[in-house]
Amino acid sequence: MDEPAAPTPLAELRTPEGAALLAAATELAERDPARAAVALRAHTADPALASAALNQATLRLAARAKFGADARLMFFTRDGLEQATRPAVAARRAARLARTASRVADLCCGIGTEAIALARAGLSVVAVDADAATAAIARMNAEALGLAGLIEVRHEDALVTDLTGCDAVFADPARRDARGRRVFDPEGYGPPLSALVARAGEVPCAVIKVGPGIPHEAIPSKAEAGLVEAEWVSIDGDVVEAALWLGTAARVPFRATVMRDGEVRELTGEGEPAPVGPPGRYLYEPDGAVLRTYLVSELARDLDARLADATIGYLHADELRPTPFARAYRVGEPLAFNVKALRRELRERGVGRLTVKKRGADIDPDALRRQLKPEGPNAATLIVTRVDGKRVAFLGEPAGDV
Repeated sequence: MDEPAAPTPLAELRTPEGAALLAAATELAERDPARAAVALRAHTADPALASAALNQATLRLAARAKFGADARLMFFTRDGLEQATRPAVAARRAARLARTASRVADLCCGIGTEAIALARAGLSVVAVDADAATAAIARMNAEALGLAGLIEVRHEDALVTDLTGCDAVFADPARRDARGRRVFDPEGYGPPLSALVARAGEVPCAVIKVGPGIPHEAIPSKAEAGLVEAEWVSIDGDVVEAALWLGTAARVPFRATVMRDGEVRELTGEGEPAPVGPPGRYLYEPDGAVLRTYLVSELARDLDARLADATIGYLHADELRPTPFARAYRVGEPLAFNVKALRRELRERGVGRLTVKKRGADIDPDALRRQLKPEGPNAATLIVTRVDGKRVAFLGEPAGDV
């Protein structure tokens, strides 16, 4: 096993002189980023060290929104920062793993953000990355945050590293190609999903991150991987990641985890088809995590709602019920989709602020808004969708935070 050494000049930034230079670079980058590079010359005659300090300072400032106070101590790469799991998601996952495991192999650990969350949950961690410089940064971050005693960092191949003593695996394979483009085929991940599933079979439980756009048919079957739970996670309405829980970590076939305003809610189930019926006074737009997990049926049951079209994920109900898993709109009767008729309807209602939403309709919301020429003091939401296969529009308004 290779010991990951910090790349020069990053290693120099950990000396007292380097730390002072990094502090100066951070202050300059925050105060006047356009002139920071020139101003930093007054603090060092080493251009490579100055460049490294300014790069880290810039990355740390960008990382504040994601990592909070930790950002001022951590070291980053641009790709590592962009692709790092949000701390709230990583912490929740680590807490769940800690209920069934004690020592976790973090395969493809990157700059170490997941390993940090696992260690903070009380787990012993073996953090593995095939890139020497990346592994070195993971070690630096473990040391910077006082977690070196819980995190062993290895510069090794995730598919061959020794898992002796580990009772769980977490894997976050690369999902971008050499040009930085997203890879959607799980077998194009680095390492491929099937290879990581095989490694996961060596321990009692595992979690493998996958792209949020992974199709359900690409999820390993029970015959291939044993028990599998597919989870999608959204934060404030945006689907940010998906993960496969394997072995003893799996609890249900599908889980939609919705994080909003610091609260975490979960919807679980089998992903069965939802009931179909007529539109109602209220239209629910399910959270993206619910749609990705095919848990619309479970949500429909909770809301006493139904689909108005078997192929469209909007739910319709006659009563308004509280839910963290969907946004509700109070709507009128469905209108025929006709631009002239809709323009006339908006004019009669004095609608000047119009939000256009769509699902199952081949339209450009911005172009449609321009065609409708809304004008007036009132606001409304126009939802273009299908009912019984026919394109219709619902005009309404948000029903409040439910």
